[in-house]
Amino acid sequence: MDYSILISKRRDRFRELEEAVGDPDLFADPKRATALLREHRRLKQTLELWDRHEDLVRQIAENQELAKSDDPDFASMAAAEIPALEAEVAKLADDIQYALLPADPNEDRNALVEIRAGAGGDEASLFAAELMRLYQRFAESRGWKCEHLESSPSEVGGFKEVILKVTGDEVFRFLKYESGVHRVQRVPATEAQGRVHTSTVTVAVLPEAEEVDVEIRQEDLRIEVCRSGGAGGQHVNRTESAVQIFHLPTGTYVRCEDGRSQIKNRETAMQILRTKLYEQKLRSQQEAYSSHRRSLIGSGDRSEKIRTYNFPQSRVTDHRIGYTSHNITAIMAGELDEFTRELQKAEMAERMAEAEA
Repeated sequence: MDYSILISKRRDRFRELEEAVGDPDLFADPKRATALLREHRRLKQTLELWDRHEDLVRQIAENQELAKSDDPDFASMAAAEIPALEAEVAKLADDIQYALLPADPNEDRNALVEIRAGAGGDEASLFAAELMRLYQRFAESRGWKCEHLESSPSEVGGFKEVILKVTGDEVFRFLKYESGVHRVQRVPATEAQGRVHTSTVTVAVLPEAEEVDVEIRQEDLRIEVCRSGGAGGQHVNRTESAVQIFHLPTGTYVRCEDGRSQIKNRETAMQILRTKLYEQKLRSQQEAYSSHRRSLIGSGDRSEKIRTYNFPQSRVTDHRIGYTSHNITAIMAGELDEFTRELQKAEMAERMAEAEA
């Protein structure tokens, strides 16, 4: 497909944005400034992809000519480089197509990842801890920062609930596919007869909200401080460092007790609350937009079973696209790119079909 006309329009828009972001009065309107900076960064990445793609196309053409050389060694060396160059061009073509689709304004945001043990008791809490480590390793592989915000440990060393904040480039774009119910099938360590048990863990990936996204009035909040519960030594028994916030209009409740400082816990709780309220706002917009849209990949439906991890068969299946990998060890070590690529392709096909409808 010839993208040159679309790329030309993107270059024109990028030049406009270059002038806009250089305006010393840009931050007089914080909301507008945030939107312009995001669009600028996104267009810059798209144009860099295109320039790299065109450079590789030229290299392939040059190698094809060199492969006709009278020097057999030189010709062989040039021909040997072509398959790798063509493979990279094919991957870049997919990336460019995805980048040229109408952008989801949340894709380049940071994300909060909520992981909750579901059915399965202790085994579910242990798998929740494993999923937490999976996302931490995935974040590390992409150069993102992963911060532990809040958690509720289980008695067996897992987590009943844990919240991570992931920051970096295009975090929500890649993590949004993880929202839903993750099912694990394996033999628990406590199972004497070797029977396979099924447990579930719910994951919700939320685009991080900024202060300009959601207005929170102080009179709509009830903020309470109390003593932290659970592990933490003498400190949590002597000081009232835990903070719980009730957002009265929506009934949303947030509690934070992981930090030793009441001030830090309050800041974290407000951050989580803001993100939860922003998620509710997005859900309302999606429902008003289209009932079909809610069924698309990345909808964030917490009740949808999206993936099964079958340890005895070393198999991981994503039920939304019917894709299966038999490399469960690598996936649990954070190698999610295989699934992310397939999910992006499926989303791209649906979004293109929707745009043409």
